[in-house]
Amino acid sequence: MRTGEVFALTWNDIDLNNRIIKINKTVYAKDKEENGRWYLGTTKTIGSSREVYICDTLYSVLSDYKKQQIKYKKEYGKKYKQYILKEIKNKYGKLVEYKVIESQSKNNKIQMVFTKKDGTYSGTDIIRYPFKIIHHELGINCRFYDLRGSFATVSLRNGCEIKDIAEVLGHKRIETTEKYYISTVMEDKEKVSKTFEMTIKL
Repeated sequence: MRTGEVFALTWNDIDLNNRIIKINKTVYAKDKEENGRWYLGTTKTIGSSREVYICDTLYSVLSDYKKQQIKYKKEYGKKYKQYILKEIKNKYGKLVEYKVIESQSKNNKIQMVFTKKDGTYSGTDIIRYPFKIIHHELGINCRFYDLRGSFATVSLRNGCEIKDIAEVLGHKRIETTEKYYISTVMEDKEKVSKTFEMTIKL
């Protein structure tokens, strides 16, 4: 998933019973207002709206995480941050996006998946500190977004069809997946030559 897609998730998007994540929106920052600067809009392209399967490992992590979040909500009680979505329309009255706003209203509440212990929603900012540690203390130069490329490369190397990988990534064209997300290393190039050599020797 793209970074904005991950942190736009609400618990309504995650069906643990059927092991499906519905990806249909993305989050982005637009202003610095005290009452929230995060907005939810449509995915990058029409083809980006999709459903992805929850594997066993992710199922276990999400299940435990949800239980932990419920525990924090009980511990913080009324101090736990709650949010609603405010409709944002253009000058023609067409709904174009939603603004994530902190509110104690009991109506139209949304349950964002990735929040701090007290329920605070900070959009994609929530990964800034972990990646600061990864960059400066571990010396690994990567972005959260780069994990998509790793996923694509590992999946392809282990026999998955590129068409299926492209659909999971939300790419309408497999050429996008091939050009920007599949990494080639020297070992792969050597494998191609050796495989060909073994074939012609048979």
